[in-house]
This record gives sequence, C-alpha cells and structure tokens, in this order.
Amino acid sequence: MTESRVLVVDDDDDIRGLVRTLLERGGAEVKEARNGRDGLREFHAWRPDLVVLDVSMPELDGWNVLERIRDMSDVPVLMLTARGDELERVRGLQAGADDYVVKPFGRQELVARVNALLRRAQRGAPPEEADTYADAYLSVDWAQARVTVADREVQLTPLEFRLLSTFVRHPRQVLSRDQLLDLVWGDTFGVGGDQVKLYVGYLRRKLDPDAPDGVPIETVRGFGYRYKAPS
Repeated sequence: MTESRVLVVDDDDDIRGLVRTLLERGGAEVKEARNGRDGLREFHAWRPDLVVLDVSMPELDGWNVLERIRDMSDVPVLMLTARGDELERVRGLQAGADDYVVKPFGRQELVARVNALLRRAQRGAPPEEADTYADAYLSVDWAQARVTVADREVQLTPLEFRLLSTFVRHPRQVLSRDQLLDLVWGDTFGVGGDQVKLYVGYLRRKLDPDAPDGVPIETVRGFGYRYKAPS
C-alpha cells in the first residue's frame, strides 16, 4: 500500500476519518470527499490508484459515482454499504465494483481488501508481447480493453475482462477455480469458488445474451473451466 493514492468518498465524517487513519498507517496517501460530486471532482483532479466509495449518499449516490468512474477508468473501486444482502452485492459487482464491504466492517479486513485490490491492479497489465488476440469466435484488443464477438463490441467490467483474458491466454487448458482466483482476483481473501462460478455466468451472458450456453467457455465438471477456442 506504500505510496498508493486512495480516494475515500463517504458522507459520514467518522467513517471517512477511520478509513483514512487505517490506510495512512499502511503507507497510503489518502484524500477525502464528503459527497459524490466532490468525489468525482477529486477523482478527475487527483487520479487515485483506488477508490473507497460509499453506496448511500445524498444527491449523487455511490451507484451513480461508480457508473461515471467506469465510463473513464478501470481503477479499482471498493464499495462500502450498510446493506449486506446478496442482491445488493450482485448489483455492485455487475456495475463494475471490484469488491464490497458491509458496515460495520473489521479494520483488518478493510485494509486486507484494499491491499488485495492494489496488488491485483499492479499485476493486471497484459503482457507486452501481445497487443491483440483473435480466433473464429472473438477478438480481444488489450491496449483498448475491447472485446468483439461477430462484429459486435461487448461491454465488460474490468474483472470480467481479466477473466476473459485469462481464458484466451490459456486456450484449451482446464483452469481450476483456485487457479482462476489466483490469476484473475490475485488474492483469495474473502473470495471463494462460488465467485468464479458467478462471474463465468456473467461473462457467458455478456458474450452471447441469446445463447450463453453456446459460448466456448466450457465447464469441466470436477475440475474447472476452459476456453475451447474455435479453429
């Protein structure tokens, strides 16, 4: 976390102060914003390495802020919320959040999740030897973070894009859930195999909303998943 720039957006002064103290102790440089509009202004001006973003804020809530951040950046975003139900979590992940913490949160857990996201972001750059990939089914432009299926551009969240990139870089290779957690999530703290299954499902539906079962990402029962690149 040392020297990383973290923006904390929350309308609760006590929560903002606590998060700032915890992250600064870990060596991060932290800036605060007390609402969504100030958060977006700070984001534009400062370009943080990670954003800790509260869901429930007046006027411009966390969902709207996340949407605008995702329009211009794949910077990691950790959502804070007072609601812990599954639908709320799924909404955040589908909207492009990278992780989700429920208030009240454990201090060590928050720091660990921030560290995991920062490590993942540092590891997430595509290899220099290849800028693009293409087969008979899809094409990937890593420089532009663009995916095309049958001349249709597919909009993926940053995590979905990392998952697809991992599959196409290991064509026809069976990848276990543990391997995917390591290669895509970068850290298994608070993440389990069900998360992999959930995101494989999201990815299949994004690639072909009408026939997700026809996407060449196969489930190999008892082992994991593989991308069977068409010849």
